Amino acid sequence: MAPNSLTKRLETDLLGSMQISNNAYYGIQTQRAMNNFKLSGKKLKQYPELIQALAHVKSACATANNKQGLLNNNKTNAILNAANKIINKEYDNQFLIDMIQGGAGTSSNMNINEVIANIGLEYMGLEKGKYEQLHPNTDVNMSQSTNDIYPTAVRLSILLKQKQLLTEVTLLADSFLNKSVQFNDILKLARTQLQDAVPMTLGQEFKSFASTLREDVKLITNTSRLLTEINLGGTAVGTGINTQLGYGQLAIDALCQSTNISFITANDLVEASSDMGAFVIYSATLKRLALKLSKIANDLRLLSMGPRAGLSEINLPPRQPGSSIMPGKVNPVIPEAVSQCAYQVLGNDLAISMAAEAGQLQLNAMEPLIAVNILDSITLLTNAMHMFRTLCIDDITANSERCRDLLDNSLGLVTALNPYLGYEAATKVAKQALISGDSIINLIKQQNLLTQAQLDDILQPHKMTQPA
Repeated sequence: MAPNSLTKRLETDLLGSMQISNNAYYGIQTQRAMNNFKLSGKKLKQYPELIQALAHVKSACATANNKQGLLNNNKTNAILNAANKIINKEYDNQFLIDMIQGGAGTSSNMNINEVIANIGLEYMGLEKGKYEQLHPNTDVNMSQSTNDIYPTAVRLSILLKQKQLLTEVTLLADSFLNKSVQFNDILKLARTQLQDAVPMTLGQEFKSFASTLREDVKLITNTSRLLTEINLGGTAVGTGINTQLGYGQLAIDALCQSTNISFITANDLVEASSDMGAFVIYSATLKRLALKLSKIANDLRLLSMGPRAGLSEINLPPRQPGSSIMPGKVNPVIPEAVSQCAYQVLGNDLAISMAAEAGQLQLNAMEPLIAVNILDSITLLTNAMHMFRTLCIDDITANSERCRDLLDNSLGLVTALNPYLGYEAATKVAKQALISGDSIINLIKQQNLLTQAQLDDILQPHKMTQPA
């Protein structure tokens, strides 16, 4: 007996043989992928939703094969037991391949096949590597191809992961809405093109942030339905080779039951095997959300600019000292970080677009790049919104007197008074204010254009910020 036989097992594939650690549940094909692809440092184990999704799909396929009499009960039970343990995250440390890989996801598919096979063998009371009893390809991958398994699992992983995303978008919108109620009666000056515009309330401004985020909850939810159309059962190129009639629907029915997600068969499995359009559209919705978050973050930076020499209409909660040289300086680090996350999501979207275009003929081999970038975008946005809400938005305060001072001294106020003064008189007052530096209110009083009582009535928040 060889000295290392107690700690190693010999496995063989198309290209030859290799010693595999007996502690490993993955096998020779996974080991080859680990040796070949040392690229991003992002391991499959860091993407638990994708591992769970792969296990769900393998379980569904085994159930379908068993119903068609192709896989006996003993092997089926072993596969289902192994898949269930993986779904429960008991074996995440066995998925060590790089997320970026050649082969259209074959390495990921073989990783899950080999881990399920070896967990299943132990369940059957056998040693790892005894593939003649439960084979990664013959049994675990029966009636399947990477080309229908991987796309299906990627879609499922996104649907699983987006639950956290939608929760954080909703909570962030709620936080802005709470602030809008708190700031409802604070009059301020709106600005267009960074120039003085017309009166509004700080509450209206914050409500607009909530409203725009709520739109994205609906958009992402609706767009994600595109991901429920899958090519499972199409195998290699969508023709369903190596399956029995009815297998695909049986597998999809089992997947729907295990995930509580209503998957449907694509209308054209050949088209669905190569088209990445659903991912492109979904990524675009993430980009849209990222752009909105960055715009909001930049608005808050502008509104809090100061504290002495800027707008300073709101106060962002101080989170850390802002300078190694300027004493007392505190920077808007949370909004700055949100914008950086948004820029990365935009970069991910470009990579997804390029990968989607790069498919040739009946397959897109670049899907692993699509998968990692969409999942990374969801993670970044989810974390950014949680940080934004808990470390910034919830603790924002308003400088109501500063808001009113800026409004009273702004030329924008004359627009609100235009219906009462008339356009010619209002224009004259605005010009005088611009030249003299005096306030609109003082000039109106000096020229007896309106009484104090009239001004007090006109300048009420509800009259200044909505139709008469």
